[in-house]
Amino acid sequence: MTETTSSTETGAPVEKVRGALLRYRILAWITGLWLLLLVAELVLKYGFDVDALDFVPIVHGWVYFVYLILTIDLAIKVRWPLGKIILTCIAGTIPFLSFWFEHIRTKEVKAQYNL
Repeated sequence: MTETTSSTETGAPVEKVRGALLRYRILAWITGLWLLLLVAELVLKYGFDVDALDFVPIVHGWVYFVYLILTIDLAIKVRWPLGKIILTCIAGTIPFLSFWFEHIRTKEVKAQYNL
């Protein structure tokens, strides 16, 4: 097998992992940004009675849903244990945590698959 199609002993082919990792990274950042916008929306709504960003909760909800799907896709490909999957999924609900988890998980996957 070539380097691009070989896999580690416990996971998917490197090319599939590379694609899943890229999708996860993009959605982790998008989810984190929408979560920060959601915090701003809540401050405006409940602190200043301004409803200008009332669309943000719905968009963040859908973005988070896609984040969950792509996180689970990556987790299956690299065979994360259940606890790691749950923690990574929850990271999209706490401001700034999705950025940190994206950094940590990317380092782990890149080291595991020599990416």
